[in-house]
Amino acid sequence: MKAAGYSARHPKRGRIAFQPVGTVRSAFREPENRDWDRVVSEINIDRKWIKGLKGIEDFSHLIVLFHLSRAKGVNLHVHPKRRMDLPLVGLFSTRTPHRPNPIAMTICRLVKRRGTRLTVKGLDAIDGTPVIDIKPYIPDNDWVRRPRVAKWIYRLRKPPRDS
Repeated sequence: MKAAGYSARHPKRGRIAFQPVGTVRSAFREPENRDWDRVVSEINIDRKWIKGLKGIEDFSHLIVLFHLSRAKGVNLHVHPKRRMDLPLVGLFSTRTPHRPNPIAMTICRLVKRRGTRLTVKGLDAIDGTPVIDIKPYIPDNDWVRRPRVAKWIYRLRKPPRDS
């Protein structure tokens, strides 16, 4: 017996819709590979959510969920970071933007808050990116002790080998 999917179990809720809570402002307008850890950008939160920001400045890091609004199509198999020296793997084994639901998540440092503007460092989102949600990084909840990862992950920081 097959389990019914979400749409079958909730026919009146066949689609899931999100409203952005804010928008990224950044000097970068193209989604290129770069050292995002050094990038400082701003998240402008919609004014109707300002009361929801109370206390956020008590956290050093945030988890930011955002829509990869410029991603086109779905690739079921990819070489991570388009590197042919890395194995061909399924999209759910990577952070490719070419996904059924182009949603990304990044943990970044909160530099400062001014009203509805959050200055952050390390957010890998381009200018105009819709922000879906923001959560505080909580070490007891968000840290994994001794995670297992694919062996190719360790090769990402090294220069590509000739294919």
